Amino acid sequence: MADSKDQGGKPRRFYKDADISREEGGFAVVLDGRVAKTAQGARLIVPTEALARLLAAEWQAQAPVIDFARMPATRLAFTAIDRIAATREAVAGEIARFAEADLLCYFADGPETLIRRQEETWGPWLAWAERELGLILIRAKGLSHQAQPPETPARARAEALAVDDFVLAGLAFAAALYGSVVLAFAVERRALSGEEAFDLSRLDEAFQEERWGVDDEAAARTARLRHDARMIGDWFAALEPTAAS
Repeated sequence: MADSKDQGGKPRRFYKDADISREEGGFAVVLDGRVAKTAQGARLIVPTEALARLLAAEWQAQAPVIDFARMPATRLAFTAIDRIAATREAVAGEIARFAEADLLCYFADGPETLIRRQEETWGPWLAWAERELGLILIRAKGLSHQAQPPETPARARAEALAVDDFVLAGLAFAAALYGSVVLAFAVERRALSGEEAFDLSRLDEAFQEERWGVDDEAAARTARLRHDARMIGDWFAALEPTAAS
């Protein structure tokens, strides 16, 4: 009998085709006609056809082994199904903590070129957060912690609890990826693409790269994170009601 795993411990691909099917409760990823399972053994069923197709594309791309490190949308779906329903309050709390120290609040104290760039690119999104989400965020200069009004994280938490499990999982992923609850909600509400938000989140880093260059390791890390940013934008787009059939 052939070994079911490669030398790295990854499971070998055991199916020919990854597709989707309509099931009770939504749309399932099916592997050779059988519904795929999450890490905890639940059926991999998601709310919209578009999201199911996004996941199925990841499964179809796996060869010769199944590498979950290259399947961020599938891992996020596992989280949404296996974890979120039982931990909604805790996950909303995780998201709210980013409102206590949102990346976009921390403006540089120099050089002037960077400060101006931050003002031009971050300033409008802080205004958007106050207008669209009711989040009042106080700016800081430098890295010293700036306390936010207590109602700010409370408001972010309430907004997080108002969405379903799949959107909530996406918000938690995005807030951690960007270091910003503002950018997470902007992508969720389709005001920014996932990659646009990523570029905003690494404005300081990009500024330093322009001055000093970038090494191969940093470039590889940025590419991996950009892939995740693209995925989370696709995730929220696929969850829109118009994406369902």
